[in-house]
Amino acid sequence: MWMVLGVLAIGATLFNLYTFSIGKDYKLPMAIALSLTALTVCADYSYLSVWVEAEDWSALADVIPGMGRALWVLTSISIILNLLPIFLERMRKQA
Repeated sequence: MWMVLGVLAIGATLFNLYTFSIGKDYKLPMAIALSLTALTVCADYSYLSVWVEAEDWSALADVIPGMGRALWVLTSISIILNLLPIFLERMRKQA
């Protein structure tokens, strides 16, 4: 499930940037993209909690270090890309 949500979050982010680039209202696509990003992180956490309940410590030891970094990086990129239209719009108004 987290993979599907992640792909949808990427698609929504690209749609957000496209919507801004053609001059349409981008706020709803931005909210959808950020929501999908949050749901992706929650789905991944739920997926890993199943391994904790099963006490599959070797799987957790293999996955958690890399996945933790990946979630931080990808979530940060998602936030930056989705907020980019707000900053670009402010820069246009100031110029």
